[in-house]
Amino acid sequence: YLYYFRNRNTLLILEGKSLLVGDDNEEPFYVLSLDSMLKRHLRWLTNLPRVKPFYAMKCNNTPTVVRMLMALGTGFDCASKAEIQLALSLGVTPDKIIYAHTTKPMSHIRYACNHRVDVMTFDSEGELLKISLCHPQAKLVLRIAVDDSKSLVRLSSKFGARMSSVGKLLEQAGELGLEVIGVSFHVGSGCTGSLAYKQAIADARYVFDVASLLGFQMRLLDIGGGFSGIGDFQEKFEEFSEVINAALDKYFPPGSGVEVIAEPGRYYVESAFTLAVNVVAKRVVADEVDEQNSKSMMYYINDGVYGSMSCITFDPAHSKLEPSEPTYPSVIWGPTCDSIDKVTENYWMPELHVGEWLLIDNMGAYSVSVSTDFNSFERARIYPVVTAKTWQALNLSRTYNHQLCCTEVVSIVTSQEEGVPAWSLHVLPMQRGFSPGSPASSHSPKTC
Repeated sequence: YLYYFRNRNTLLILEGKSLLVGDDNEEPFYVLSLDSMLKRHLRWLTNLPRVKPFYAMKCNNTPTVVRMLMALGTGFDCASKAEIQLALSLGVTPDKIIYAHTTKPMSHIRYACNHRVDVMTFDSEGELLKISLCHPQAKLVLRIAVDDSKSLVRLSSKFGARMSSVGKLLEQAGELGLEVIGVSFHVGSGCTGSLAYKQAIADARYVFDVASLLGFQMRLLDIGGGFSGIGDFQEKFEEFSEVINAALDKYFPPGSGVEVIAEPGRYYVESAFTLAVNVVAKRVVADEVDEQNSKSMMYYINDGVYGSMSCITFDPAHSKLEPSEPTYPSVIWGPTCDSIDKVTENYWMPELHVGEWLLIDNMGAYSVSVSTDFNSFERARIYPVVTAKTWQALNLSRTYNHQLCCTEVVSIVTSQEEGVPAWSLHVLPMQRGFSPGSPASSHSPKTC
């Protein structure tokens, strides 16, 4: 969703301090709502009480995000040496990490071994050989390929062992003296059919049974990631949870001794980040053929697909405007010299002017972690905020050290009233603009 503000000078109020963004400060920035992450976590615990989340670091590796999830008690899904290093450096203990990548460099496996990160996935004979050489004490999780035909992003063509090969892989693991403790799968991101989880959990049960016959003590089931709570998936989370819970009760009932985990990424951070970008240039394109002399607009903003919005190249974009003033078909370009750097086209919106700001919500997933500084444009800075209630309830003073770099300093909102957002963007004079955390369908753009 895009929101726009009719003033060059926008004031962000944090902890009684102000961040004036205008002529002297035109760089893009995020506001990160830790309260949004807490709400998502409570929703997870309510709907999937048996499934422990292991946050997918690749989705958004901002240290403030990792620290918040540590305070919430989640585990962490790491896919590389660098992700493991970051998690450990922030205080995550090795037992809270699963090395969830089935094709690992040998040096990364050795690093995991040296730092007591023992749980890791595999899906091939070659990976078993590498692990036997670099980390023979590893606790292995066999990733299987499952039906992901109902998902927007399909992964089984790249990862996961076919069901016909699991017996042979387990036998080889036994011959190498390796310990296999569980099964993992991923139905893909943006899954539209809840029955995919039911079948995948049934497939996992089959692998458990085969492994048990071969003498393995199976005790871990990883149901993967791809969960979301926005757009078309806002209501599906509860629906999918019911299917998952029913399948778990059938194939892995409570008391079976099997720990169930998942690897949510976007679920926790997608709605927690709101991106603010500035209109740095503008072109008016007149339609010389149209008798009514219609026109279209081209806007150039200070962030784009090489930066925070690279996610639009592989994630479906959601946009909605309900303005009360005339609108024009508009193209929004990013700041780089590449014509690929196009954020959106034929987007109907009111006319904007250079210096005005656009807000884009639901920007937490696969934005920060995949942005670049192509053309040496600055990456968007992150301003975390949290209500005093959440800060105190989670005892976050023990989690966040205010002596860290400025992007890690969390601003506490101390005067929250019922129905008032945890943070506000204001346009001078002080009029409240956009607040994250409320249902996306209730948002409408505000012109000030």
